[in-house]
Amino acid sequence: MASNGKPLKQIAESFQEIALTLNSQASDIEVASFSRACSHVSVLFGCLGLAFKFAEMDYVAKVVVLVEASKSIGTLQSLLDDDIQQNSVRKGGSHSRNLLRVKRGLDMVRVLFEKILMMEGNSLRDPASVAYAQVFAPHHGWAIRKAVAAGMYALPTKAQLLKKLNEDEASARVQMESYVAASAPIINYIDKLFLSRELGIDWILKAHQTLGFHQWTVGK
Repeated sequence: MASNGKPLKQIAESFQEIALTLNSQASDIEVASFSRACSHVSVLFGCLGLAFKFAEMDYVAKVVVLVEASKSIGTLQSLLDDDIQQNSVRKGGSHSRNLLRVKRGLDMVRVLFEKILMMEGNSLRDPASVAYAQVFAPHHGWAIRKAVAAGMYALPTKAQLLKKLNEDEASARVQMESYVAASAPIINYIDKLFLSRELGIDWILKAHQTLGFHQWTVGK
């Protein structure tokens, strides 16, 4: 369903469609539909400013690779199984690593939306700080955690974010609630794909240690 000019609505609808496939007999997710839905989330990271610039850079790059992978790989199960067969799951640039990193981005957005839905006031600092601490911080070293903390002061306000997303309070609440509900089983499904194959989900640690912070901590 097209939602031109409404990126938040587009995000919610695309993940709703994927969640429905998990309730069907197919019970697997196509790489093509998943990567396409994930590409819509890239817009949101771009709206969050300096604090999540690292996430935008990493997330967008990984989604692009998954989109390309969808041309030759049918489902997320096949994607993981192919890496297992090639003994490349934990190798840099593997589809499995990319999927895990993208999944964390989706989870961060889910937690962010949950906290925004509960918040009072106009500051996004608390919701964003909680989302970062819960999802990304355990995988980052001290340097990037410090840089992100500083970037939290440059976050847009809630009103500014909704304006960028072309939503009002009421419509944004509907779309955020929809994404939270739809993304939770998808995230859980991806975790189970890894865990059922005894791959684990916490082995990409201290990501971005070599990222050149100067690129995104001065000027934008």
